[in-house]
Amino acid sequence: MTWTLVVLIGACLVLRGTESRQRGGGGGRSVTFHRTQQDQGWAPGCSRTGRDTSSQPPHGPPFSSCQLHLDPVEHKVLDDNTHETGFNGDDGSYVILTWVGDGTGVVLVLSTISAPIESFIEGGSSRLYRSTDYGKSFHDISQRINHTFIKEEFGVSVGPGSSVILTADTPVVDNPGGIIFTSIDAGATFRFIQLPFHLAQPITYHFLNPDYLVALSIDGSLWLSVDFGTKWTKVHDGVHSYSWRSYFQEIFFTVLPVDTDERGDLVLKRTTDLGKTFSTIHEDIYSFGYIGAFLFFSVMEDPVRSHIFLTYTETPVKPLFLFVYLQFYSILDGDEDMLFMHVDNPGDTYFGTMYTSDDRGILFSKSLERHLFDGHRKSDFANITSLRGVYLTNRLDMDGRIRSVISFNRGGSWRPISKPDNVNCGDQVKSCRLHIHGEHSRNNRVVPMLALSEPTAIGLVIAHGSVGDSLSSSQHPDVFVSSDGGYNWKATLKGPHHYGILDSGGLIVAVEAQHGGQVKTIKFSTDEGQCWKSYNFTEQPFFFAGLSSEPGTKAMNVSVWGFRPEDDGQPMWVAVTIDFQSLITRECNDGDYENWLAHSAEGGQSERSGCILGVKETYRRLKKESVCRNGPSFVVRKTQNSCLCTREDYLCDYGYYRDVNTSECVRQPSAQNKTLDICLNGEEDELLTLGFTNCVSNFIT
Repeated sequence: MTWTLVVLIGACLVLRGTESRQRGGGGGRSVTFHRTQQDQGWAPGCSRTGRDTSSQPPHGPPFSSCQLHLDPVEHKVLDDNTHETGFNGDDGSYVILTWVGDGTGVVLVLSTISAPIESFIEGGSSRLYRSTDYGKSFHDISQRINHTFIKEEFGVSVGPGSSVILTADTPVVDNPGGIIFTSIDAGATFRFIQLPFHLAQPITYHFLNPDYLVALSIDGSLWLSVDFGTKWTKVHDGVHSYSWRSYFQEIFFTVLPVDTDERGDLVLKRTTDLGKTFSTIHEDIYSFGYIGAFLFFSVMEDPVRSHIFLTYTETPVKPLFLFVYLQFYSILDGDEDMLFMHVDNPGDTYFGTMYTSDDRGILFSKSLERHLFDGHRKSDFANITSLRGVYLTNRLDMDGRIRSVISFNRGGSWRPISKPDNVNCGDQVKSCRLHIHGEHSRNNRVVPMLALSEPTAIGLVIAHGSVGDSLSSSQHPDVFVSSDGGYNWKATLKGPHHYGILDSGGLIVAVEAQHGGQVKTIKFSTDEGQCWKSYNFTEQPFFFAGLSSEPGTKAMNVSVWGFRPEDDGQPMWVAVTIDFQSLITRECNDGDYENWLAHSAEGGQSERSGCILGVKETYRRLKKESVCRNGPSFVVRKTQNSCLCTREDYLCDYGYYRDVNTSECVRQPSAQNKTLDICLNGEEDELLTLGFTNCVSNFIT
């Protein structure tokens, strides 16, 4: 079979931190830093081309950044609570840093290289370090795994609780199977286990039960363990890919029939009893995945026609689109109620159409045209997790320029981003707007980080941007902050930075991104980026590799990772951990918080103020002027009330699109009938389209 279709299915996973990569099936707590002699810039893991540093790219419109003085007392407090570790003699090119457990303070650091064991040259190393005080000090525990070489591709897998798995790199010829080291006490002790097979990729944890493990061997066999790796049972042969179903004890996997080598002939199967029995979901599969409540997979019906299927239940349902011939599509995001999907326009246009689904994943309506999806298959689409219903992305407009748009009602409508309060464009700029740099810019090394938001830091968004008529690749990007989920913005730091959110938004930290230079200064803000203080955390600058803090944004410790040359000219890994809890000592009280009505930035005092998708939400959040600690026990508190929906809250139905001038749902010319016959759950059903679907008002919990 000849494929004219390139299919990419998967969630758009925004990695926090610097070029990080999640590992394991239950943790998602690892970040990888890469060091080479040539790569001393923003993007660990990628070589950076030479750059003339004698002149900087032009800045956008000027703005004043609020910089406060760090007084001597504050400086001494930070000096006394800053801890530097030099990993002497460690020549690993990769550092994989993994947080184990919740609130344990345990950090495992694997220093290694990326190479097969047979090419392991003299002088290489693979070392394991452990910290029990949030990275303030480390101990070499390589002897606990017998100094075994752990290849970077396998790294450290962490699961629920305090479980850890390290996978050794062993020659296939001389060993009957691979080797893993398992720990149930956050790396305090490890157990040696000889596997009956060789791993093709890292072991995958079940989302809730650390004893349940699934692995794929190099010969395509699927293996299962229910006792944390002690014993293994072969589940199936000829497996191409697999996935746990969220928190259920179900495994989905694709099998390649023995009489074919075409990926489009895969068979999608599942087991609900841990490998005892199997059922076939569909044949002729190209790829599959899970996001939110939806299982989705692509099916090739003939050489040029493909369909996407989604399902909640046993019976697959074909989504209703106004197209048949697909060049490329991607599931951008999703949850229990809906999906965002991008579909490319024919040809190498680098743009397409974004669609949103109903809560069954059956009806898809057009959300945004000319949605940017560049030649590297990268999308700038981002979910602003600090406020319900907010999404951000970029369009490739008719004039060839990239412009940012934002939606506050889950893709129902999109608008340009408002100009920051403290930035003005010149008279020659016809439309002065803020444009946010996304994955497209990071892939081209214009910015070092994507937009950052966290569910516990209500309304807070940090992003790199350019102010003007469109997104500029030649302009030196600056850092902008929004405190209300993207309605209003303020320019806050000049030039690109690496940044992080601590203490549930009560503290922001940033390190300036240097082009080939070394760092020694961290900036921090206690008022959501309105003003900043600077602290020199080391007397010996080093080349920056990344920022790291405990997942969940509740920590007040942050580690700056990098490397500096030793006396013999070899690079040495360095970690500096700064404990801001020693500086911000006061616990927040009731007077430090305010009640804030979300989505009320434009509504004034009207009855409609804050009403989005049929719900009003009032949050209890920290005042900007309050300098105190939210603390690890902080939980987001909110009250919800239903409200009347307006036209803006309704999604356009199948066969309709939203008119940009009137907001009306207008029938597409290619949609002839209002009544559609569909097969739903094995039965024929009649679907009547009215032009719009129900207001999404099922957020009240």
